[in-house]
Amino acid sequence: MDTEDIPKKMYSNDAFSQWLGMEILSASAGSAVVELKVRDDMTNGFGIAHGGIAYALADSALAFASNSLGSKAVSIETSISHTKPVKVGDTLKASTKLKDKSNRLARFEVEVRNEQDVVALFRGTVFITEKLWQ
Repeated sequence: MDTEDIPKKMYSNDAFSQWLGMEILSASAGSAVVELKVRDDMTNGFGIAHGGIAYALADSALAFASNSLGSKAVSIETSISHTKPVKVGDTLKASTKLKDKSNRLARFEVEVRNEQDVVALFRGTVFITEKLWQ
């Protein structure tokens, strides 16, 4: 299966990413750019986007990027730093970068931006299984 087709196949079965309104803008081996628009129902008690929104976007971008390497991969460790508040109406874009890869592990960084600023920095490590995407 082509690396660009893997994220599309994953997304077609990913009810959560669809529910949040994510869109895959690009994907290639070890890379993905995913976007969503922040809605009213994504806010917390402070009237800003719940931290889980940026986290979910970055986590999905990690999944699409890591699986686009050709083997099925699952996250084993993730973390996020929220650097700026996110508001209703913001369009968030998560861009992944593959930092290190071995036969069974890969480490990624994901930058989440709104229209002006970096709003979150996410790091993730995935376990690469022996199962190939077909």
